[in-house]
Amino acid sequence: MSNYYRFKTTCFFLYSSRLSDCSITEEGYKTLASALRSNPSHLIELDLTGNDPGQSGVKELNDLLQDPNCQLKTLRFLGPAADEACHYVTGIVGKNPLLLRELNLSEHELGDTRVNQITALLQDKHCKLNTLILRKCGLTEESCSALATVLRSNPSLKELDMSNNNLQDLGVKKLQNGLEDTNCTLKKLRLSDCSITEEGYKALASALRSNPSHLIELDLTGNDPGQSGVKQLNDLLQVKNHKLKLRFLTPAAEKACQYVSGIMGSNPLLLRELNLSGNKLDIKFVNDLAALLEDKHCQFNKLHHITDVLCVHFNFASVPGTSQMTERYRCKGSFSKRTVDI
Repeated sequence: MSNYYRFKTTCFFLYSSRLSDCSITEEGYKTLASALRSNPSHLIELDLTGNDPGQSGVKELNDLLQDPNCQLKTLRFLGPAADEACHYVTGIVGKNPLLLRELNLSEHELGDTRVNQITALLQDKHCKLNTLILRKCGLTEESCSALATVLRSNPSLKELDMSNNNLQDLGVKKLQNGLEDTNCTLKKLRLSDCSITEEGYKALASALRSNPSHLIELDLTGNDPGQSGVKQLNDLLQVKNHKLKLRFLTPAAEKACQYVSGIMGSNPLLLRELNLSGNKLDIKFVNDLAALLEDKHCQFNKLHHITDVLCVHFNFASVPGTSQMTERYRCKGSFSKRTVDI
């Protein structure tokens, strides 16, 4: 007698079935769904906590709840902490997160307790999220520690956006523990405007040297790399077959960076002196160049061949490292060509 037939027959007398931690996989979920479609009127509770539904198992059973003939009232997949997170997320997005592939909780103040619950949800095999967006959620160092455990244990998660949180270097070092784990399969990590400094950049570089095969995009826009942060990460790009794409700059600054790189043949973020002699600079380039100079990833000490219009513009550029904007650029030289000491 097949397991399907036994279950179908038993359901005539069964009202509650607890099958938690029974090594049931996707095929087993399909079998259960098929049996309950054939005999929908008796079972009111089904517990599958601790099993692995594969890609479609949750949906197969969840669809039964839409059947008016189905008497199933309780379909339990999750432990208490993960279930709490599931209810919380459903209240925000209006959908069961177990059926989602992308979840955006941006601008919701989560707190460490809520993050720990969400972590429990992400670690459960019933959760198949590929993308998690947590921008401006009040995340802390403790939040990073919790999410690092997800990076070590959840192969489904491919994109994580933690931008606009005050993570600082200590938070990044907690994430490092997850990123350097060989089980981590994260593809994209966004940490823009997270108050990360040189030590945080070093931690990220160290993690990616230990486990270089997974991450293809890292966004650190709006942070402060100090003197060596950019080089620490840029050196990773020299590794053969490394596919990492680094984002340090705003769109305007990135345009200037590419323009200058085309002229100089070098990444301007690794230079300390910029000489634009012999190049006719378009007035449209002024704002972009100012955006580049204002970015903390840019470490120029001196600029050569600066025209009047650029010099005037620079006098009002707010560049890190000075208390007075108008003192940041001191123009010297002839009326038409100038050298700027930064």
